[in-house]
Amino acid sequence: MYFRGDDIDERPSVIIRCQDNLSVGISFRDRSSSDNHCVHYAVEVRAPGLSARLDEAVAWIGNNGDLAPFLERLAGNFTGWDGEQRWETDAHDLAVSAVFRPGGYVGLTWTLRPWRRAAGGWSASVTTHLEAGEQMASFAADIRHFLEGQAS
Repeated sequence: MYFRGDDIDERPSVIIRCQDNLSVGISFRDRSSSDNHCVHYAVEVRAPGLSARLDEAVAWIGNNGDLAPFLERLAGNFTGWDGEQRWETDAHDLAVSAVFRPGGYVGLTWTLRPWRRAAGGWSASVTTHLEAGEQMASFAADIRHFLEGQAS
């Protein structure tokens, strides 16, 4: 299940929660842009006993290899696929793997890995499940709107 909307300080955000366990989720927030080519945003993952945040993910606007086009391709393939499909930022600090599940659901495993090369680096992952059709399409559209700074 996904939710779009504004957080407490009225800054746009996109939140997706797992259909199987609403306490598991990921949120995209704190979007900022210094030019027309890229945006910076924060990503937070939550699960029972886990809360982690990546402060500076980067999206390249108009790049077919970025997150929004990846999610749109998954949504367009609602009849399923074999194996795992993966995407990650250029800095490898945010990654998602997608697996088609029986019953028409997509399992999305989101991994945050800030400071990958620093001593004491860490990673955190959560898995969300969405209906492969309309839920995936709506989520993909919400991410595109968020990254491009448009109201959805």
